[in-house]
Amino acid sequence: MVYSSLLYIYGFLPISLMLYYLTPRKWREITILLLSIAFCGMISLYFLIFISVFTIINYCCIKLIEKFRRNEKLASVPLVFGIVFDLLALFAFRTEYFTWLHRLIKAPEGFFPIGISFFVLSATGTLIDVYKKRLSCRCSLMRFSIYIMFFPKLIMGPLLRYGSFSKLLDSRKSSLSGIGVGMTVFVKGLAKKVIIADNLYMLYRSVQSSNFNEISAVTAWLGITAYIFCLYFTLSGVADMGTGIAYCFGIRLPHSFNYPLLSSRIKYFAARWQSQVVQWLRRYITKPLYNSSEKKWLWEAVFIFGWSLFGFWYTFDLNGLVFGALMGAFIITEARLREKKIMELTGIFYTFLIVILCSVFLSGSSFSYSVKYFLVMIGGNGTIADTQAFYLTKSYIVLILLAMYASTDLFRNMMTRSGKKKLKIALNIVSPMVVAVLLIICTALISYSGSSEMLLLKL
Repeated sequence: MVYSSLLYIYGFLPISLMLYYLTPRKWREITILLLSIAFCGMISLYFLIFISVFTIINYCCIKLIEKFRRNEKLASVPLVFGIVFDLLALFAFRTEYFTWLHRLIKAPEGFFPIGISFFVLSATGTLIDVYKKRLSCRCSLMRFSIYIMFFPKLIMGPLLRYGSFSKLLDSRKSSLSGIGVGMTVFVKGLAKKVIIADNLYMLYRSVQSSNFNEISAVTAWLGITAYIFCLYFTLSGVADMGTGIAYCFGIRLPHSFNYPLLSSRIKYFAARWQSQVVQWLRRYITKPLYNSSEKKWLWEAVFIFGWSLFGFWYTFDLNGLVFGALMGAFIITEARLREKKIMELTGIFYTFLIVILCSVFLSGSSFSYSVKYFLVMIGGNGTIADTQAFYLTKSYIVLILLAMYASTDLFRNMMTRSGKKKLKIALNIVSPMVVAVLLIICTALISYSGSSEMLLLKL
């Protein structure tokens, strides 16, 4: 079950909200945990068993680290065991080199623990924080289970430290206005996923299913442009849905995406795309390496290494490493040229162009395929445009322009800077109707297609 399924929208979500608000305040954390367990069980019974065992093992490691906190050597044993266990769980399902683990745990064929890339990093970070004595409070099994299994952030994050998440739980404020805001954010994310991402996926698949040796350069550009927009609206849409759901429960999760695609600098794109994952890598991997090196070229090498890990986290193959390394190299190059004045509009163009070119490696099934696709984009097949390119452009140009506009914060900035109270009042009146219309459209599209579970990446 995913957030964009009719079962979730019209079944699980309203029932869970009703149960939560009918529960006395002092028991609501237990209700959140039970609802999260129910959500995991509705994905599959095996997934519920898997994530429960994962949570218990990590919790036991945390308690052992706390117990032996005064003796670093003893405390390092459960730390190492927990990290190795977490990484084995991650690599077992994100790569093809640990199929023996599937057989060992008797995993059903095709089983994939949804959200594993997030809850593994969450658990690993908590182990390290406890070992480094960054967490002063002792965590309970119930709260740690909520931290790992909390269903609004299970699928697409955000990736939060245990201490930050615990503070959000303590400061949650439940209200009818909060439910209204949360449902607005949820429907916005749903519209991103169902109306924009799913339709752009059709354009992307149309290009991918074409004869690779015959497509034109324009067709190749359309395909990769559709891919990056589809990826953004899928990931940010699912993340917004989770953030909106959490808001309904009074928990204000931070946003993972802050309109990154049409940024005026590459470094701004990097800071706005899945920002919590980047911060996790900086905190637990690159920052310790920075502290052990003094030369600038070593810092830059560590920086590129960190971004390579970020790309690898997405795909767990060579393509992801190349994507991340290129992004890191471009960010460093831009920093070296920062003294030169570049117009903001020009910055938007070159940033988007670089993101598109790097995404060729993120989207490819293999490194050789990505290189060949890149050659086709620069006219490697000897054809700049053909009838397919004109047909696809005519069919999807409106959707692409809509995606470009929706990936910016132009509307939000316009409303923020507008001093006209009447305009804001009118929008406040119209907004609920717009949200209702979007929900009806999304429901119709999901009903017609049967589901909206398409994901370009398994995270």
